Amino acid sequence: MRYWSYLLVATALFAMSCADPHADSSTLPEAVVEKMARQEVAWNSGDLEAFMEAAYWKDERLVFVGSKGPTYGYEATLNNYMRSYDSPEAMGTLSFELIEWRSLGQKHGYLLGKWGLQRGEDLGDLNGHFTLVWEHQPTVGWVIIADHSS
Repeated sequence: MRYWSYLLVATALFAMSCADPHADSSTLPEAVVEKMARQEVAWNSGDLEAFMEAAYWKDERLVFVGSKGPTYGYEATLNNYMRSYDSPEAMGTLSFELIEWRSLGQKHGYLLGKWGLQRGEDLGDLNGHFTLVWEHQPTVGWVIIADHSS
C-alpha cells in the first residue's frame, strides 16, 4: 500500500502544480542536473548498475512505470533494464533533454523531460518522455522515487 501512497501523493501534487498555468517553476537543483548527467555517462559506458546508482532511490518503494505497467523496487527496476538492454547495441547512446522542474515543497519536485536512444539502422532509434518525482533525503541528497517513462 505504501507504493500507491507515494504515487497518489505525487499525482496529487503534480495536479495541484498544473492547476495554475501561471505558477512559477522553481530553479532546477544543480544536484539533479549532475545526477542526470551521470546517468547519461553511465548508460553510454554500458554500465546499467552505475546508471541506477547515479539517481534512483535504492529502496523497494521505488516505482517505475513504463509501457508494461508499474515495477516496484530498485532491484526489479535494474533487472528490467538489464533484460531490455542486454547489449551495447540495444543500449545505444542515451541523451536527455530537461524540459521543466516544478518544486513540490522543500523535499520534493518533479522533472519533465525527453529521452532518446540512438541505436542505428539495425535496431532503430527510440525516444519518449519522462516524469521523474524526486525526493531530497538527508543522507543521499536528491533521488528519483518515481519514474514514469513512455
